[in-house]
Amino acid sequence: MKIAIVTETFFPSTNGVVTRLTHSIRWLTKQGHEVIVIAPDQGVGAYAGAQIYGIPSFRFFLYPNLPLSLPGRRVGKLLRAFSPDVVHVVNPAMLGAAGVWFGRRYPLVASYHTHVPQYADYYKLPWLKPALWSYLRLLHNRADLNLCTSEAVRGELVARRFRNVRLWKRGVDPELFGPHRRSEAMRLRLSGGEPEKRLLLYVGRLAAEKEIERLRDLLAASSGFRLAVVGDGPHRAALEAYFAGTGTVFTGFLHGAELAEAYASSDVFAFPSATETLGLVLLEAMASGLPVIAAASAPTREQVAEGTTGFLYEPGAADGLVRAAQPLQDGERLRRMGAAARSEASGLGWDEPSRQLLELYRQAVLDREQRRAGTLKRRRIEEAANKTNSQ
Repeated sequence: MKIAIVTETFFPSTNGVVTRLTHSIRWLTKQGHEVIVIAPDQGVGAYAGAQIYGIPSFRFFLYPNLPLSLPGRRVGKLLRAFSPDVVHVVNPAMLGAAGVWFGRRYPLVASYHTHVPQYADYYKLPWLKPALWSYLRLLHNRADLNLCTSEAVRGELVARRFRNVRLWKRGVDPELFGPHRRSEAMRLRLSGGEPEKRLLLYVGRLAAEKEIERLRDLLAASSGFRLAVVGDGPHRAALEAYFAGTGTVFTGFLHGAELAEAYASSDVFAFPSATETLGLVLLEAMASGLPVIAAASAPTREQVAEGTTGFLYEPGAADGLVRAAQPLQDGERLRRMGAAARSEASGLGWDEPSRQLLELYRQAVLDREQRRAGTLKRRRIEEAANKTNSQ
């Protein structure tokens, strides 16, 4: 199968969307499928056997680390030259709008990964939310199939009149992420030289909507905690100022084995964001044997079993995080929960979600063919009726 992926973000950027895409592409090319990626230009021409076509990009002041591309005719030219069997537009918004427009002549799949309308509240633009939902619905409803990564988000999209929404299964790499990656040197680094303290870990983009500031409540409640923040983003300078004097360590982005060491060398994974559509970092932490303390958003409830693999708190409650964290002082309980988290995540991999993606591509092709056949049949019936009436 010839597969064209049009995405707003790709390697070497670091986020959950890129993680999912890179694993899927590796699997697809290994199975003999031909894949191209159309993405904002970051100077990379190929990945795992897939050709990457970079579109001229710019940096937006709110997210200077994330290159963006405007929609343009080059997307259409690339698609026509490749003549794909299916087009997959990932998170259509800017460049993806061109993917939807030019990709509509082919079987078209779109996937929803980022709750952009919810971000409007964090940037004091709540009046934008209805327009954002309308725009995203317009783009997604041009696709033959729409994918999302949690049942909660699927339900919300259906309620907002997105059509043909299917769940794309979750995945994680349990061989890369596991307790065997624990490193005393990494723990010393993350704890700021105090490895005996209970080490909390956050991994992800540093942005206002992630609500990372909430974690300072835990540090204020107990001197026995230390926090490590792995990642980068537009909110980093503000966070470093806010956490000054708390012993919090900011590492910037970590990748591969080094990231796996960071997970395995910590005690608890902290996930304060309530705007996620899934949160792959949750699964990476669980695969590493970490219990989770997280804001109780609907997608997170699908990943974390309260009292078994983690603790959940209501994000609107003033002291909810501190109260939920009280059991974190019980080392034996944390070890049991970490083992349960590892058991839950270790059965997951990326082969099954990738295999499912291929089947969804085939379903989109079949749906398009059936619609075309139905349209042709109706046209022939109408032509026959018109011919009869004219006689």
